[in-house]
Amino acid sequence: MTIDELRAAAAARQQTCTQIKKMIVSRLDLPIEPEWITDDQPLFGRGLELDSLDVLELYVAIEAEFDVALYDSDMSVFGSVARLAEYVNPNLPKTEPTVGERAA
Repeated sequence: MTIDELRAAAAARQQTCTQIKKMIVSRLDLPIEPEWITDDQPLFGRGLELDSLDVLELYVAIEAEFDVALYDSDMSVFGSVARLAEYVNPNLPKTEPTVGERAA
């Protein structure tokens, strides 16, 4: 990849991640700013501490906002904002899961 392609990919990733963070805070009515959520922060457990009802809400929100279908076998994409971004925008380059995501 050229440097311009890398910059474009990074900008697309950041835009998608920002959109997902805003959606999470808005749809789940979280008392935090979207900027406080990091791209690789786990959404469950010691991360945002979301629960199964939150997943259902996000499931519906992702399908509506990004026009993508989610299936039971796709639940691993809820590991972090970065993994959700890669799922909803398949043109983004893939990242390696963090240690916390591997355990999830």
